[in-house]
Amino acid sequence: MLEKPSQRRPGRLVAALAVLFALAAPAAASAQSADRNAVRVPANAHAERFGKGWLCDPGFRENKQNCDPVAVPENAFPTNSAYGTGWECKRGYRAIDKACRPLDIPANAYLNGAGDRWKCDRGYREYQGDCLAVKVPEHGYLSDSAYGSGWACERGYQVDDDICRAIVLPENAFLTEETRGTGWICDRGFKPAGDKCVVVEIPANAHLDNSGHNWECDQPFRKEQTACQLP
Repeated sequence: MLEKPSQRRPGRLVAALAVLFALAAPAAASAQSADRNAVRVPANAHAERFGKGWLCDPGFRENKQNCDPVAVPENAFPTNSAYGTGWECKRGYRAIDKACRPLDIPANAYLNGAGDRWKCDRGYREYQGDCLAVKVPEHGYLSDSAYGSGWACERGYQVDDDICRAIVLPENAFLTEETRGTGWICDRGFKPAGDKCVVVEIPANAHLDNSGHNWECDQPFRKEQTACQLP
């Protein structure tokens, strides 16, 4: 005998509901687990793009699981850095005692590239907070060195205290770029003797060495005082 359609429907409905419940249960459990593992993001913060943590918004600093605002003094701007003070002074100011104080730029000076210090113009040198003019003597010129007097002597002259003294160039010599010493070197084949250049006397079986101002023996000769002798 065949069953009536009305008699089969309740059993099938119960089976379908059981299947739906079985499928929904894991999803619900997963959602509950996700809720339990969710990271609490405090105010003024945002979740990390990668990972499971959070970061404070720009202008805030982490403090005991919270994000406190960075106290930015006048004439400063926030750096949004996790290290240091969290702020920097504007150009023309310097950080002093958690504040930004204006730089006192003297005459004949300018701000450096960073804007937190000043430098003297070319031709001036710093002295006790001021920029004083460099006094260049006769036969001298301004140098680019940040140290020393700020000037150098022209070729053919040497520094002698605060003046440029002419170099006395002996015969068979030429000027050098050295700022100390005699300021000259003897030509090849000559050697210094006081304020003169004398000929290098080369004995038999010898030749000028690499310096050009002395001699050495040919091989296999050996130097014996002023001569070259066979060993």
